[in-house]
Amino acid sequence: MFDMERLLEVLVSVLIIVVLAVAIFPNSFKIQDLILPKEKLPQFLSVTTTTIIKETPSTPEIGSREVLMYVPAVDDNGNGTALEISVQARPGEGRVLTDINNLFFWVDTQNSIRVAERVAQNITKADISKIDLIYNVKTNASAIEGPSAGAALTIATIAALEDKDVNHDVMITGTINPDGTIGPVGGIDAKAQAAKDIGVKTFLVPAGQSIQRTYKPTQVCETNGFIQYCTTEYTAKVVNITKVSGIEVKEVTNIQEALKYFLK
Repeated sequence: MFDMERLLEVLVSVLIIVVLAVAIFPNSFKIQDLILPKEKLPQFLSVTTTTIIKETPSTPEIGSREVLMYVPAVDDNGNGTALEISVQARPGEGRVLTDINNLFFWVDTQNSIRVAERVAQNITKADISKIDLIYNVKTNASAIEGPSAGAALTIATIAALEDKDVNHDVMITGTINPDGTIGPVGGIDAKAQAAKDIGVKTFLVPAGQSIQRTYKPTQVCETNGFIQYCTTEYTAKVVNITKVSGIEVKEVTNIQEALKYFLK
């Protein structure tokens, strides 16, 4: 029968001898000489180790880059214009800060910024609880249709979180939805012209909007005795934005598709 007490006595005796030997002859022993390889240990003394890896939320490396983008808009006279916006990410407290001089479209713009932030976080998987995002509209904001800048704001936010620049040969118009899809907007032809005027090569629009359909009313009247009857007929006019503006127009359905054109 296995005598555990006897084994312990032997082990204690050996340990005492080793300690005394090391104390008396310190230069004759190395600590690694006293450690047996795992495969030579008795079976009952073998040790199994487990390494636990704890996943932590992804946190982007925040730089000092200020991401600039041009956003197409339509002024009060129906003319297209290009406005400059910027987004910057810096260490902070998870705040969203805005610097907009003219607040005519403040509610719409603020809502677009909130959705843009949410979509950007979902795409980058970034933990933004310790990041401040700073949005700035550098031109008269009254010309911006708040929702139509949503796609551009989202792309600029993603670029800021990933500390990347954007391709300034591309411009986009479109609303942003919480699921990352891009919604329709108005004034596509005027905005395309504004993009071309500043040297943009590719203009991204929501799905189905590279072709514009307008309806021109025509009044047709006829007289029956002393009474004149008039009816209004509408004639459809189909406009290919690429041909009219002279700029390449591409349709995109969501932010992931648009990012392929913007991020370098």
